[in-house]
Amino acid sequence: MAVNQPEHVPVGPLRIAMVVPPWLPVPPPGYGGLEAVVAGLVDALVARGHAVTLFGAGDGHGTAAEFVSTGGLQFDRMGEALPELAHLAHVERLVDPADFDLVHDHTTIGPMVAGRRRLPTVATVHGNPVGEYGTALRTVDPDVGLIAISHAQRRANPGLPWVATVHNAMPLEDFPRKRVPGAGPVLWLARFSPDKGPEVAIAACRRAGLPLTLAGKCSEAAEHRYLDEVVRPLLGADVTLVVNADRETVLRLLLDARCLVMPVQWAEPFGMVMVEAMATGTPVVALRRGSVPELVRSGITGFVCDHADELAAALRAAVGLDPADCVAHVARRFSVQRLAADHEAVYRALLAGPVTAGAGRAVGAVRTG
Repeated sequence: MAVNQPEHVPVGPLRIAMVVPPWLPVPPPGYGGLEAVVAGLVDALVARGHAVTLFGAGDGHGTAAEFVSTGGLQFDRMGEALPELAHLAHVERLVDPADFDLVHDHTTIGPMVAGRRRLPTVATVHGNPVGEYGTALRTVDPDVGLIAISHAQRRANPGLPWVATVHNAMPLEDFPRKRVPGAGPVLWLARFSPDKGPEVAIAACRRAGLPLTLAGKCSEAAEHRYLDEVVRPLLGADVTLVVNADRETVLRLLLDARCLVMPVQWAEPFGMVMVEAMATGTPVVALRRGSVPELVRSGITGFVCDHADELAAALRAAVGLDPADCVAHVARRFSVQRLAADHEAVYRALLAGPVTAGAGRAVGAVRTG
């Protein structure tokens, strides 16, 4: 189904309908990388003069956008299809094509139903576009432009109708910064999942003779099983467990940590926690998976390791890296000002003409890395 293009491409401020999943508020109180990124994007777009309306769930938000709620937050049902479908159905009724120039969708299911809209739509793919998800994304209408969050993510399924690669970002001013390397334990900060390798982090820290803090999200049934059956039996006096930390606690842990360890076991599409760590001046030690080499400057803002047996030496060496280099790297590559400018370029390219699946238009080169 073709998107109805406006007769005239707006040259001034754009009217943007920003759609987020119904799981968490924007910005999130703790866990929620997607929501944190959208909060920064929304505020930066408003600062550039655009009119942004945020369509989400819950009673309120903390951004500069207008907010329209579709109902209560669905945190306890995170990842289920029906709550998100119902949320999107509400959004479709609430978005009047006369009031907006385009829709920017951040939900999982949204790209598959966006072809029915009477408005041009871009959709950011926040997950790994392979397996069942990749199969579903192949049904996306070719006039719905997909935005990748890393080149690694885009390479994982190059046949999708990608129109741009735009790295995530965050407001750097929101992060306290340390001036000297952290003296605390190594920090692992993720959801409790085999994809994130907490057991690999434990083994690496023990080889390095360093204490470890495991700070993880644990709300879904699979996460509880993994924590109880795999992670807890490995704990000892050298490992501190923190479950479902709030934002204040996360920032304190990042500031104190000697480094962040990211022994990811999958093709990580982005990994916002790495940017958050570097924003505080904390270097990142990670395995070379997915987007890791795009985010971390090995030897400058951390170390990128090819094998798990290299992690211990890298963890010990991380204390010698300069926190100022980490902060400068984030300011240069992952600012919300860059995020908003890149997305505005995507929006205007979309409005200038129909999106063609696989086309290498200029919008596809917005962020080359």
